[in-house]
Amino acid sequence: MELDDRVALVTGGSTGIGRATARALARDGARVAICARTEPDLEEAAEEIRSEGGEVLPVPADVSRQEDVEHLAGRVRDELGPVDVLVNNAGIGLFGSLEELSVDDFDRCFGVNVRGVFLCCKAFAPAMAERGDGVVVNVASLAGKNFFPKGSVYAGSKHAVMGLSKSLMVELRDRGVRVLTVCPGSVDTPFFDEAEGHDPDRDRIVAPEDVAELIVESVRLSDRGTVSEVEIRPVNP
Repeated sequence: MELDDRVALVTGGSTGIGRATARALARDGARVAICARTEPDLEEAAEEIRSEGGEVLPVPADVSRQEDVEHLAGRVRDELGPVDVLVNNAGIGLFGSLEELSVDDFDRCFGVNVRGVFLCCKAFAPAMAERGDGVVVNVASLAGKNFFPKGSVYAGSKHAVMGLSKSLMVELRDRGVRVLTVCPGSVDTPFFDEAEGHDPDRDRIVAPEDVAELIVESVRLSDRGTVSEVEIRPVNP
């Protein structure tokens, strides 16, 4: 897919992988919408994209809330047009033992990481399928393929994203919609501020821009083929 004048939406677009991906899509000519819960961070990210010559629409939204996603879908459709590329990047990390984590912790993590992906796919993918053209990128994690102490809730949510994504991939590919699951390992973002006991050497792990480049190159692949899953991990963790 050529990205010039296409419409792309990146959730969790104010920081980290989402922000880097939105910038990369805009540099390739896409008209980009970004959403996040924290409005000041969202506006800062939008201003950065504008300063680089990109077109961007920032929309505050909590992707775990259906009404927020419906509002987001309306704003993007009315102000930019139909979404061609959806990047479901919004996510949170909650880590702890079974005794430490509460039911509210579980609901919050699955609400953003899983429900948010489902709500956004439901809001945008059917229209792509009607047009016979579109790309959905779901940012999961290597935690969606592995397990570790104090990771039951977070890893469980990312395993769920993997299952959701793979099922949608086979459901939608005959209708012209490609679904890609990206599984990053350690990435130099504020995410690790939440991960107790995991303190990687941030000078030696993957940068958000590396993941963004991988996402954009996968989106730009010829429509004759699709990348269904890709892993990116540090060479020197």
